[in-house]
Amino acid sequence: MPPIAFSVTLPFPFSKTLEHVTEALKAEGFGILTTIDVKATLKNKLDVDFRPYQILGACNPPLAHRALSSDARVGLLLPCNVVVEEVEEGTRVSFLNPEAALTIGDLAENEEVRQVAAEAKARLQRVAEALSQLVAEGV
Repeated sequence: MPPIAFSVTLPFPFSKTLEHVTEALKAEGFGILTTIDVKATLKNKLDVDFRPYQILGACNPPLAHRALSSDARVGLLLPCNVVVEEVEEGTRVSFLNPEAALTIGDLAENEEVRQVAAEAKARLQRVAEALSQLVAEGV
C-alpha cells in the first residue's frame, strides 16, 4: 500500500506559502476548487483556537475527466487535497498521494485510473520539488 501523503516544510510564513503553493499547482495544471479554512471554522463552530491550517481542493481538469470517464466512482475521491499548515519550523505542505487514494478497493483493477493516479502523483511531486527549490534559491 503506497503512503497516504508526502510533504515539504518551508521556512516561509503561512500566507506566503499559500501563494507559492497556488502558483506551483497552477504550473502543473491544477486549479483550486475549494478552500477550507480549518482555523476559522473551528473558531466559528467550536470557539477554539487552532493554528493556521487550510485544506485546498486541487483539481487538474484533464486528469479528472480521464479518471471520471473511466470510473465515475472516482468522484468520491476528488479533488486532490493539499494541506497547508503552520508548524514550528515554518509551514508544512502535505499532498494526498493520488496513488493511495485512487487505487483502493476494486478501483485498483482499473488500468486507466491507475495511470491517472500515477500522473497526478508525478505532477504533485513536481509541485513539492518546485516549493523545495524556492528554499534552495532563498526566495
